[in-house]
Amino acid sequence: MVNELMTNAEFEKFTWRIDDFQKQNIMKLRSKPFKIRGCTWRILVYPLRKDVNHFSVYLMVDDSLPPYGWSRNTFFKLALVNQVDRNKSIVKGTQQKFNGGHRSWGSFFLHLSDFQDHKQGYLVRNTCILEAHICVSDLAPNIQVYPDCSPTHDSVVVGDHDHATESSSDDRDSSISPRTSGSSSAEREAQGLTLRELIDLGSLRPEEAAFIPLLEEVCIWHPNLIHCQKERTVRFRQWAFTTLGHVLHFLKTKKVRDMRDEDIKELHGWWKELVKSSGFDLAWLEPHVKSALGLKAYMDRAKQMKKLKDSVMALEIKMKRLRGELANAEREFEVARKGLSEVRRGFYEMDVNAAIGYAMF
Repeated sequence: MVNELMTNAEFEKFTWRIDDFQKQNIMKLRSKPFKIRGCTWRILVYPLRKDVNHFSVYLMVDDSLPPYGWSRNTFFKLALVNQVDRNKSIVKGTQQKFNGGHRSWGSFFLHLSDFQDHKQGYLVRNTCILEAHICVSDLAPNIQVYPDCSPTHDSVVVGDHDHATESSSDDRDSSISPRTSGSSSAEREAQGLTLRELIDLGSLRPEEAAFIPLLEEVCIWHPNLIHCQKERTVRFRQWAFTTLGHVLHFLKTKKVRDMRDEDIKELHGWWKELVKSSGFDLAWLEPHVKSALGLKAYMDRAKQMKKLKDSVMALEIKMKRLRGELANAEREFEVARKGLSEVRRGFYEMDVNAAIGYAMF
């Protein structure tokens, strides 16, 4: 069914040829921006770290868009071209809704060892070729999501392959992405460390342990988060990463409509502590936290607008009803006026208080 619908859809194609692949900065390998159907996109290759054993490709929205209030229904295919036998090219297709919480969607393609084996045809003379075939349409047919296709992000969401549908769009992030400047020596040094080596997982409470996938994901994009904690005590690291996990989990799971004063107060407390004491560089996260902190005011205003809108609609209905009654009254008035005019014609008015009398002659 997926292949049939893909064949019938109208796609525009972008081809990304990556030369000298092994000389690339594979921690943040992204294509140049390209436009299709008036939208700006990039192709993203999942970070090829030494502890990652698979080759994954993602399509990413690259337009400057706000954290909320937009969505882009997209029917797309990503292809890893086999340069030896085109028929062995790997193509993954799906329909997904991009929004502020899910700016990137993609899939596992093949094991890294197979990709790096030039005899397989995917990396030939240190060159690989990727294609994006895109159809943007809110009228795109509803199809079953490709089993391997899942969200990853330039965002705080974790690459959770069990949540590859629109229902997982509660995330609050819009543009947390791999930084484009060159990696510092500190970051390169930090790539040898992992979050699990810095903190004591066994001492975490169950709700805190749930933060680990989120934290690991952002540490991939921002390795300085790990490096800046190297010289800290285990206890301090535990507090810093747990508090950051609270913030990430809040942004990932909290719905806009559910924001309450106590939620704002709690998020503000975590954020204030992180900025003041953690030592993290959180410039990438700050705009999204500030946006979340402003949601209560937004919701209050939205409720006020809804109340006024309902009032305007009720008054409009009342005015329409009164206009109808007025029109009926005007018609009845005209009938009565004409009737009065006819009766009055040739009618002599007399003093009804005078006696009738009679003649004496």
